[in-house]
Amino acid sequence: MMKLSRLLPSRHQLSEMLLYGKPDVKDILWRLHGCTSHANIYTATNNYAAKAPGHTGDRIFAPYTVYKGKAALSLTPVLPTFTKLDSGSVVLDRRGVVMMRFWPSIGERKYDWEKRQLFALSATEVGSLISLGPRDSCEFFHDPSMLSSNAGQVRKSLSIKSHQDGSGYFVSLNVVNNISKTKEYFTVPVTTAEFAVMKTACNFALPHIMGWDKLTREMPGAMPGRLSKVDTQVLDSEWDK
Repeated sequence: MMKLSRLLPSRHQLSEMLLYGKPDVKDILWRLHGCTSHANIYTATNNYAAKAPGHTGDRIFAPYTVYKGKAALSLTPVLPTFTKLDSGSVVLDRRGVVMMRFWPSIGERKYDWEKRQLFALSATEVGSLISLGPRDSCEFFHDPSMLSSNAGQVRKSLSIKSHQDGSGYFVSLNVVNNISKTKEYFTVPVTTAEFAVMKTACNFALPHIMGWDKLTREMPGAMPGRLSKVDTQVLDSEWDK
């Protein structure tokens, strides 16, 4: 416990990093994903009381994370962005996703955040995850250059396979990069309870990543100028690495 307390920052330290400095997002995420071995939810936010009413620039990190012996897995919703046209209409600019992150274990209760790999679930893929029964499986394939001459250079495949006894799932990510000549493979066994949390969270996030929640409430009033963005988040893209 003493070793763990040295590695993880206190709430006061995180608040200082977020309020008074120019925090490095990756460093904060690494600290938040630090050494532990069970499912957890972490949240780091700015101090809302110190902000003016209507301020929307705060960054919020609340991944649902499952830590296991050989790798860890987290899910985070990434909201869509919108563009305001000269006509006053607000249109979808970039679709949202549920971002899955995998990173390997490098020792007991230690994980290498720098070697993380990402897989962005679309709304339809989220629907497939939500609809899985206790003995169902599904698999998704992503290729950023699918319709170009570079198709197949980088391939990502995500599989969710149920345990034979129906007690949970194996969530696996395989990444083949022919450009860098590398292959990476992650497998995280997920219990029935952990998968229930994932499904419930994805079910809640689905209308938000589609932007449909905007249709049921009044849009923010302060959206001056053309191409102003709403609900932007500073999060990794699946193909940044």
